[in-house]
Order: sequence, then C-alpha cells, then structure tokens
Amino acid sequence: MEIYYHGSPVLFSEFDLAHALEGDGKVKFGYGVYVTSHYRSAAHYAGANPNANQFYVYSVEVPDKREDNYIAFKEPVTPAILHQAAEKLGEPIPDKFSLDGKDFRKYLAKKLTGKVDLEGEKAASAFLLSIGVDFIVWPFNWKNPSLGTNRAVLNDRQVKIVRVDQVQLDNKKQLIEGSQTEIK
Repeated sequence: MEIYYHGSPVLFSEFDLAHALEGDGKVKFGYGVYVTSHYRSAAHYAGANPNANQFYVYSVEVPDKREDNYIAFKEPVTPAILHQAAEKLGEPIPDKFSLDGKDFRKYLAKKLTGKVDLEGEKAASAFLLSIGVDFIVWPFNWKNPSLGTNRAVLNDRQVKIVRVDQVQLDNKKQLIEGSQTEIK
C-alpha cells in the first residue's frame, strides 16, 4: 500500500462514493475517490467549497501501482489491460483509444452507456474494476509530471484512512504551515 492524501471540509470515518460529487461536483478524471501524493494539494482541495469553514486532510493507504492495475492520462494503455477489456467486451479496442488512458476511459463510458456523463463514468469505473484496474492516474503538475501524481481510486473500499488532520487555510485556500492538528 502507498500513502496518499485527500482533502475535504467534511469529517467522516470511511470513504463512500455515494458522496463523490460533493467536492467540486465534477467527475473530470473518472469516477472514484480522488487522492494526491501532495499534502498541500489535498489541503487546498479541502477548501474547494466556498461555504466550508473547517478543513481536513486524510492520510490514506491506496493500492500499490503495478503495470496492470491502472490507466494513466497521456499514456498508452498496457497490452494486458487492452486484452482484458477486449475479451470482456467481445471485440477489439480501436487503436486510437489505446494511446491515452483518458480516451480509453471515455471510450468505455460511451460503449457501455452511449454517453460520457456521470452514468457513463460509473459504468466505465465498474468495468475497469472488473478487469483488475484499481485506479486512474494523472500528474499532480502537468508541466512537471515528476512532481507526483493524483489518482482516482475506483473502489472506495480500497482507500483506508490512517490519519486525519484538521488544517487551517489562508484566504487563497492554501495550507497555513504548522496548522495541522491530528484529530484521528
């Protein structure tokens, strides 16, 4: 397991994807629990709701990254995942959707439901989970991908809370260093 972070204005004891759209209301990177390798970024996301006045950063364990358990934005989908998907769908994946994990995910959503909306994203996530894909990956910083990654973990039960900090944010929703107080 790897340690990642999740920011929220809500205090809770376990992740539940029924609450997935309560953050910023978007499913931009896939339907899952959004986590980041950067504590400060998680703190910033905790302040996404302008009405929030309490902010929490969850330190969480997520599945280890292996070659065959994730898809990534702007990276080709591995042959093993493409093979599994084609077997389950009963047809080959068109080459143009194998070159980028984002395009592959959207292809699955459209193939499974006819749409790339919340329903399609949920169907794509369920399909990916059924073939052994645990999460979707994209860079923390698009200009410098080596700085770390963000993930959408597709199964909320694969995200285990190991610590919760209450944090303070400045008026730009940035972490005030030293404000972290462990509450759980």
